[in-house]
Amino acid sequence: MLTGPGARVYPDPEGDPAAIAAAEPAVRDPALEAVTLARALAVAVKEVQALIATLGAAGTRNDDAVGILGFQLALMQDEALAAPALQAIAAGRPAVEAWRSALNDQIRWYQTAEDEYFRARASDLGDVRDRVLDCLQRGSSDVGDWLAEIPQGALLVAGDLAPSRFLAIEPRRLGALLLLQGSPSSHVAMLARARGLPMVVGLDGGMLPVRECQGLEATVDGNRGEVVLDPGEAALAEYADHLRREADIDAAAESLRLKSARTADGLPIRIFINVSDLSDLEEIDAASCDGIGLARTEFLFQDGAGLPDEETQYLAYRRMVDWAGGRIVTIRTLDAGGDKPIAGLTIENELNPFLGVRGLRLSLAREEVFRVQLRALARAACHGDIRVMVPMVTMPHELAQVRHMLEEELAALARARVPAVMPVIGMMVEVPAAALMAETFDAGFFSIGSNDLAQYVSAVGRDVGTLADLASPTQPAMLRLIAEVVAAGHRRGIETSLCGDAAGDPEEIAALLGTGLRTLSVAPAQLPRVKLAVAGTRVSSQVAAG
Repeated sequence: MLTGPGARVYPDPEGDPAAIAAAEPAVRDPALEAVTLARALAVAVKEVQALIATLGAAGTRNDDAVGILGFQLALMQDEALAAPALQAIAAGRPAVEAWRSALNDQIRWYQTAEDEYFRARASDLGDVRDRVLDCLQRGSSDVGDWLAEIPQGALLVAGDLAPSRFLAIEPRRLGALLLLQGSPSSHVAMLARARGLPMVVGLDGGMLPVRECQGLEATVDGNRGEVVLDPGEAALAEYADHLRREADIDAAAESLRLKSARTADGLPIRIFINVSDLSDLEEIDAASCDGIGLARTEFLFQDGAGLPDEETQYLAYRRMVDWAGGRIVTIRTLDAGGDKPIAGLTIENELNPFLGVRGLRLSLAREEVFRVQLRALARAACHGDIRVMVPMVTMPHELAQVRHMLEEELAALARARVPAVMPVIGMMVEVPAAALMAETFDAGFFSIGSNDLAQYVSAVGRDVGTLADLASPTQPAMLRLIAEVVAAGHRRGIETSLCGDAAGDPEEIAALLGTGLRTLSVAPAQLPRVKLAVAGTRVSSQVAAG
């Protein structure tokens, strides 16, 4: 997450081109204005559907992008979104004015919400607003022309950036993205991380006015959130040395990519990968890891085409098994809800979605959808070592209910003479109640989700950057809980892994291994540096010190 010295700053034009209105049209028949708005919404829906199709056909890691656009698509197709604007139109306001005013009111509510989740979604609602405005005012501005003017390698400075505008920029054109507002949990931040694009947010007050930045050289360190405008020769030389040191570390890590992970004192550590989309498998050699420790199935539900049928899911799971070549493939059942809404499935407008109907709770509430996934998993298990991981388990009876449902679906498949086998059923440990009572669960394995567990233990939202130190995955309370789960797994004779972000942070590896963990699952891009961190850790000295 670094960008080299010498890149130049390029500002987003003041204001959003798609939101700059021409003179308001004269008030016409309210019925005609309502039709005009409906047509603009229909055109906007088609544009987003076309962008989803383009990203889906690109063969690159676009699952997050497709999910974001699918969420926006669901918003535009929800009649409730346009209802306030239609009321204003009925009162005599023109469509453009009514739409902008109604959406601005909703955006202001999101921006001032106490919950970080809602604040982070404000830019998505703004994206929907501007796309429909552009359809209403076609010809008043051309966002595509503006994007084409961005120089290669530019450091783009913006107040905030809507996801669809970001996706319209050729991935390799930008050197870094600098946002004066924004949130680390926003969809643009998620997309930037997926592209490996250095990004720093919340710079308002810490930078020159945008127009005064234009043409300045800058250095950006996305890891540390540092931006240096107009650095002198000494600063540039120091930064160049920093880049060379990072390159040396990457080279040392890359030499370990295809080697088994071992600590400095020879202890073997199993390293799996987290998979967010089938396209992830195209970029990594199965020989570089011990298998798939977390396959997120949300990508199958977020393409805007409705809920996937059994055959679609079966083929996706079979593809993972074929890639693994006999290695373990751990597939998590649908983990929707929280910050991962799915149109037509998740509950809308929950007061606190992270504490609501999400993960297994949603699957049990929508049993007809869950059973389709269980059947597909049982069928795919005939072809390899598939393990089913259930998210957001709180009580033992929930996991027992999953097992019972799977047994019923196996019996139905047997009656239909469809090959299927019972896979190993394990659970994510991310709820403190489950962590404290792990030994009471009839699970085939444990996988600790450090992100959610840390936020629930510390009472700090996982996306609240200002309190991140309180929610550290290696704070004493977390390390104690992790060690207790590992010990419970050992007593039961089952494996315990950790698949949250902490597993991919080289600085956290020693502390995690010190809890007794011997299995980690990380993003594919993090694999080499994690192996390097493992190789530099001496577990025996930690045990002796403990």
